[in-house]
Amino acid sequence: MYGDMCGALAVISDVPKMMVYELARFINKDKEVIPSRILEKAPSAELKPDQKDQDDLPPYEKLDRVLKAYVEENKAPDEIIATGIDPSIVQDVVRRVDGNEYKRYQAPPGLKVTTKSFGYGRRYPMAWKAPFEP
Repeated sequence: MYGDMCGALAVISDVPKMMVYELARFINKDKEVIPSRILEKAPSAELKPDQKDQDDLPPYEKLDRVLKAYVEENKAPDEIIATGIDPSIVQDVVRRVDGNEYKRYQAPPGLKVTTKSFGYGRRYPMAWKAPFEP
């Protein structure tokens, strides 16, 4: 938990994963500043050998869509499912977001990029009943 939660400022805390890659490609447009091996390597928490984020998470294209709908747009899981995303993916992501709310209280402040960032843009009590039941 504290690996990602350490520091005085969480610079990309509010940047969806696919946008991180877009920004990296933009930074590299004229010259390779960020090594291509970093951009080509599968994302991983590196908690065990050969672990990849997508062993436990949906593809980031789908994950980012669910997070944007749920967190930024305050859509209910049923509304997100109606957009064509697999119900099990939506329910899992919503459960993870709601179940990890307490971690955001321990995180360093982040820069606001999206319309409703985790942090002061979206504060819920640590012990609360989720507004939507997955």
